Amino acid sequence: MQTRVAIDDSLASEKKATGTLVGSLFDMYRSNLRFSVGISIIFLFLVFGFIVPLLAPVQPAKWHTVPRDLPPQLGHLLGTTSLGQSVFWFLSRAIGNSFVIGFVVAALGTVVGVIVGIVAGFNRGILSTGIGILIDTFIAIPALPILILLAFLLQGKASIFLLCAILSAFNWAWPARQVRSMVLTIRERAFIDVAFFANESTWRIIYKEILPHILSWAGANFTNTVLVAIGSEMGLAVLGLSSPERPTLGTMIYWALQYQALLRGIWWWLVPPVVTTVVLFVSLFLTSSGLQDYRAVHRVEA
Repeated sequence: MQTRVAIDDSLASEKKATGTLVGSLFDMYRSNLRFSVGISIIFLFLVFGFIVPLLAPVQPAKWHTVPRDLPPQLGHLLGTTSLGQSVFWFLSRAIGNSFVIGFVVAALGTVVGVIVGIVAGFNRGILSTGIGILIDTFIAIPALPILILLAFLLQGKASIFLLCAILSAFNWAWPARQVRSMVLTIRERAFIDVAFFANESTWRIIYKEILPHILSWAGANFTNTVLVAIGSEMGLAVLGLSSPERPTLGTMIYWALQYQALLRGIWWWLVPPVVTTVVLFVSLFLTSSGLQDYRAVHRVEA
């Protein structure tokens, strides 16, 4: 009886630690300055990228809807481009599309990575070894040359979701490798043995005992992948390998460079997307580092 009580106490302690590790978004917002600043900025970007475009008087991406090359002024807060577009409205639509790319790629990459990592880490033998080799192979493949080749073959005609699928193919392996390492460590813990002895099913052990330890890490990885996906799309767009008709932060910079905006003194065409990108990346970094700090602190407390 005493042994059973001791085992139950040990299991309860582990579960308590797991619960404090995951935490709540509200608790993180109150207790972590980096997270609160980063997520607040991201929220403002989301409003600007998804709500503001609905109020646009004209189609933001359509050419020759406003006078060309106007500097920032009342009525055109960020000026206009040489294509006859309002920088303000185009920027709002560009932010929304860039977020869609980032969120879809991050969701696919993180979910696939977590699932593959759990399967590879929880199982032993040939399956684990084979998945590990597959993960290492994808990590070793240089992504940029392949992305450039695919973009060249598609000639900028890929839909936004096909582009997301292509980018996701290069963003699942690192999460899978890290999750596999975490699961290999977690499955050696005492509370996993207790769950096995209690005849818990494999799926229940994964869901109740392993997955909660991974969720906070998955949140930080999701944020990092959003940053990587937006950056990858921007790189392809600036090189002219993404669809130039699709409003994104990358295509906005591409058109400004094509029309030599800085050399012609039209700085308001190039500066807003560059500044927006910098602030967006900083906010994503703050959110990610805030999640990691919160996870580390609560791990120590547990």
